[in-house]
Amino acid sequence: VKKGDRVLMMATGTEVLVEEVGARRPAETPLPELSVGEVGYLVTGLKDVRQVKVGDTITAVRGGVDEPLPGYRDAKPMVYTGLFPLDGDQYEPLKEALEKLSLNDPALAWEPEKSHALGFGFRVGFLGLLHMEVIKERLEREFGLDLLATAPSVEYHVYRQGGEMISLHSPQEMPDPGEIERIEEPYLKAKIIVPPEYTGAVMQLAIEHRGITQDMVYLTEKSVEMHFDIPLAELILDFFDQLKSRTKGYASLDYEFNEYRASELVKLDILLAGDEVDALSFIVHKDKAYSLARGLCDKLKEIIPQQLFEVPIQGAIGNKIISRSTVRARRKDVLAKCYG
Repeated sequence: VKKGDRVLMMATGTEVLVEEVGARRPAETPLPELSVGEVGYLVTGLKDVRQVKVGDTITAVRGGVDEPLPGYRDAKPMVYTGLFPLDGDQYEPLKEALEKLSLNDPALAWEPEKSHALGFGFRVGFLGLLHMEVIKERLEREFGLDLLATAPSVEYHVYRQGGEMISLHSPQEMPDPGEIERIEEPYLKAKIIVPPEYTGAVMQLAIEHRGITQDMVYLTEKSVEMHFDIPLAELILDFFDQLKSRTKGYASLDYEFNEYRASELVKLDILLAGDEVDALSFIVHKDKAYSLARGLCDKLKEIIPQQLFEVPIQGAIGNKIISRSTVRARRKDVLAKCYG
């Protein structure tokens, strides 16, 4: 490679002109060319860093290779959450902050999102819950933002009646139930290593989170390796905390992506005084919808202040109401004028 060559970034298909080549010795030293086996740098006129991927193959536009070196994979987000600024003026600073963070973090994916309840924000994709917490913390500390995060969700594959597949990152995008043929969700292969006396507790926990036990291997007298297939949506809520508490902290968890499988999933909506609040919508398994709706309605009843009128809080799947709590109306204080 030498100055004046046109090169191609194979992952993004970007063509650029090489303005300088060189090596670090330890300062950056320009060289006439870089040849086989040499490690160096290229200077190009690229303005947008998103057109370059870490681990990509660069080849000559004329007479280059046909396919990139093996092993490169785009980092794929697994967990999605909505990030909304508490103050509407912080929308642009949040956008700039996400752009800055995504420069040195190729796994961060984001797109604008609008919510009726929370205003303008971003749907952000993370590798996992730890990644999500670190990025949120950095946004708040380094950029001085006040953020509200919605409940994390995963990417679902929704197949319509005609066979068309759409990727769903948030419950608001869910099509009409009549159009849906099936919904698939991501499953993980989970590996849990635990002392033998806790195997019952771990199995019980996995069953509660829709896990499917595959096998158990006794590694030593004091440790058992258990394998499960478990939906990612179940793992990201409270699985790890529960696992640690039920095994007194002895269990260790490792997981990797397995495949997408069809599940009986429904969209659960929360209605306040008859109006749907999109920020409180969830995609849940049919069997868990009632208990989640019941818990949410009871929790909201404690949070929402009393008004001069009754406020019904309802959990609904489509047109069917499955749970309800009511914030009682504030009553007139009859005895207030009798004293003093």
